[in-house]
Amino acid sequence: MALKLKVSNITCEKCADTITESIHVMEPDAKVNVDVNDKTVTVESAASEESIKQVIVAAGYTVEGY
Repeated sequence: MALKLKVSNITCEKCADTITESIHVMEPDAKVNVDVNDKTVTVESAASEESIKQVIVAAGYTVEGY
């Protein structure tokens, strides 16, 4: 499933790397695309939406509406 999330406190490529690495720890085969300018994270993964949101929040980021 493809999931697109708005993560309002992404500011740089380091943020993108941190989020990507955090998701890959949980789901190594996940396809992750972080758009720093648009402040979005798109994930294609077998993991649940809830799990993905929890990983992003645990990494120190804010998922809008969560």
